[in-house]
Amino acid sequence: MAPHVHSAACCSIPPIVSKGYQAKGEYKTIGGLKNYVTGPPTATKAILYIFDIFGYFEQSLQGADILSTSDKDNSYQVFIPDLFEGKPADISWYPPETPEQGEKLGNFFQTTGAPGAAAARIPALIKAYKEFNPNIEVWGVVGFCWGGKIVSLTSGKDTPFKAAVECHPAMVDPADAEGITIPLALLASKDEPAEDVKAFEGKLKVDKYVETFGDQIHGFMAARSDLSDERVKAEYERGYKTVLEFFSKHLSNSGTGSRL
Repeated sequence: MAPHVHSAACCSIPPIVSKGYQAKGEYKTIGGLKNYVTGPPTATKAILYIFDIFGYFEQSLQGADILSTSDKDNSYQVFIPDLFEGKPADISWYPPETPEQGEKLGNFFQTTGAPGAAAARIPALIKAYKEFNPNIEVWGVVGFCWGGKIVSLTSGKDTPFKAAVECHPAMVDPADAEGITIPLALLASKDEPAEDVKAFEGKLKVDKYVETFGDQIHGFMAARSDLSDERVKAEYERGYKTVLEFFSKHLSNSGTGSRL
């Protein structure tokens, strides 16, 4: 386990809203896709936020808003593309309790949610975001559950990103870690296989931070987060603070891995 990343001075996260969160950003069509966009357009740094298979949930939108403005020294414009084009998975399918739900989930990962196809769309999206906001010079990426897999697949050679974070990632594969070329943080829940997380960490050859939130479920920072539970709310907040502090450390306006 890496030393604790918290530097105390980085972030001031506003009070977490348990239910009925009013999103601060706007939906824009960029690169042919619907995007949730939040944060100042004057920002020179940006974060690509790749959601879980359930799409736009208020827990995720609140997380994106937190990332955009809670670092007192850095502001980010944050983009959440609708990679499912209006057809996310139904949250009632997970965890699958019937053969029908399991089949629907499996079909989703084979079609709309195929990780390789989604990852292949990222370079063109980054180019479109640069046209949308020419101020952006440096990119980070954060992925949740399914989005964590996309992060693994897009953080290798010729990546447009300078730093990456995976939150309770799905499909953790140590083989992916070998090709990652940028600093990466992995925040695991109790539900990711501990042996896979450990092996993934061991294969990383870059600056890294790995922590397991041992009493939290897969999805605790995204759609499956029950923010009415005080413990979940506290760990959700700590998770986003950890993401911000990792980006604060690694997203400077110089160096490689930041431009297209």
